[in-house]
Amino acid sequence: MTLDDLREKIDEIDTELIRLLNERANVVHEVGVLKKREGLEIYAPDREEKLLRRLVEKSGKGRLTEHSIRAIYREIMSAALALEEDLKIAYLGPEGTWTHQAAIEKFGSSVKFLPQASFADVFDQVTRKLVDYGVVPIENSTEGAVTHTLDLFADSPLKIYGQMMLPIENNLMAKCAREEITEIFSHPQVLAQCRGWLNQHFNGTPATETSSTAAAAQIAAEKAGSAVLGGSLLAEMHELTILERSVQDLAINTTRFLVISHKTCPRTGADRTSIMFSVRDEPGSLHKALEPFEKLEINMSKIESRPSKRRAWEYFFFVDIAGHCEDEEVKTAIDQLSKHCSFVKILGSYPA
Repeated sequence: MTLDDLREKIDEIDTELIRLLNERANVVHEVGVLKKREGLEIYAPDREEKLLRRLVEKSGKGRLTEHSIRAIYREIMSAALALEEDLKIAYLGPEGTWTHQAAIEKFGSSVKFLPQASFADVFDQVTRKLVDYGVVPIENSTEGAVTHTLDLFADSPLKIYGQMMLPIENNLMAKCAREEITEIFSHPQVLAQCRGWLNQHFNGTPATETSSTAAAAQIAAEKAGSAVLGGSLLAEMHELTILERSVQDLAINTTRFLVISHKTCPRTGADRTSIMFSVRDEPGSLHKALEPFEKLEINMSKIESRPSKRRAWEYFFFVDIAGHCEDEEVKTAIDQLSKHCSFVKILGSYPA
């Protein structure tokens, strides 16, 4: 078979793919009409994950990797969401940040993304229904919990609707050649994460702090001899060349992000539930509060404490447990937890 024959075959396949994608879009539109009529959420992470798992299984030993299948269908589903309504996603900005990248990873690039100046602004936009969902970071594998997010949940009516894990890979990017770099810009946190690599490869080259990696990328795009350390999305946005990938000192660095909404996600069979509570000020109260989870053999994957800011020396505890809030064992454990607490709040259940 000649090259022209192969190209002609690809054209035929592409024609059929476009026809099928349009047919799929028509069916998705009918689903959207039914959802709106019944007051259901347009975006369904439970359905999305089941679909992606099934597609990966169907692919079997095909050439497409799981990552490729997920990436392709994320954009197909994103385009379908955009057809149903002008879906708006608020995220902690500015554009090009890791939270922006996480939001794209979750919703695809076809929906509308609205950068916000603060964590509180993201929560406010969702609370007032100016956007459909919000995306905020909750914890980093090396630096721990994002306390701003935890604190905002205390007084917010919002629920956790989904989550995503994003590997943090800081890249060296510039418009000039590597040997022409005279100054490197980035956020202080990123510079700290890459300190060892900078000392080894750019010892003596000034490393200048900026308010964000997005601001650093803007400088690198405009100032001769400048480079930026940050995510690959910045390279696309500012037409920078990635000179070296993944230069952070710790290879394993992942940030967990949450999707926040007015509702929690339906059960999938592989779920996680986040709760917050405050125990009574009496001996052994925290031990008694957590005891039901041990007795019912419910795995607890995370616990954080934060000052309640309502009363001196009063703390909120944030806990992640295996299971959905509608599971009988989880319901029982939370009911028993409430007996030892002055305050209990289910933050949401979502695909694990």
